[in-house]
Amino acid sequence: MGVKKVSAVNPETVTNTLEELARDLDIAAVKIGMLASGKVVRAVIDFLTRNKPPNVVLDPVLKSTLGVDLVDASGAELIAEKLLSLSEVITPNVEEAAALTGLPVAGPEQMKNAAVKLHRLGAPNVVVTGGHLEKAIDLLSFSFRGNFEQQLFTAQRQHSSSTHGTGCAFSTAIACHLACGRGVPEAVLLAKAYVTAAISKAQSIGRGIGPVHHLYRLNGPQGRAESGDVEIGNQESWES
Repeated sequence: MGVKKVSAVNPETVTNTLEELARDLDIAAVKIGMLASGKVVRAVIDFLTRNKPPNVVLDPVLKSTLGVDLVDASGAELIAEKLLSLSEVITPNVEEAAALTGLPVAGPEQMKNAAVKLHRLGAPNVVVTGGHLEKAIDLLSFSFRGNFEQQLFTAQRQHSSSTHGTGCAFSTAIACHLACGRGVPEAVLLAKAYVTAAISKAQSIGRGIGPVHHLYRLNGPQGRAESGDVEIGNQESWES
């Protein structure tokens, strides 16, 4: 039987853990993933408001691949109302973008429309990921000198069963590149190239969906991702 319900971590445990980390470390970036409950979302919001860490990347995880709810209704509402505006970059997939905006999102033009609405909800930089589309397409919509600009990133679809965790790996890679001082467009390009290579270099494990190969670069230069593996479409801009 599959998982039908997710048990959330005690929000006090989340708060205490985050505060201890903030006291002990100089935080260069934050990646936020599944939060499970409104109380946990509130704990994260309070932490970000108090500490104001840089380079916050939010992967607004709402449902699992099998359709199990991974955050309750109050949590989803708080993500849309509060957490989007506290994040530097958000990385919803097409289903999450549709849920957050109430718009249909099934192709590049609809991804662009959803990104515009997410900006209006407070998100400064948006990546709508389309890994489930016919061709692997991600849309970056970012603020630049008072305007918003949009770029499409495409890559050849990988025929692999090793795709578990691709969204988490992508958002985490963006956070890592931001922590290294790279700008949002470069961070997104390099993160997409990394995930593409991590899928192509993965070894099949078991009969189900297996993990990507996070450590493929340890295999040598031939395993390195190249940004040239990802195509960048035409760039569009408009005044914010």
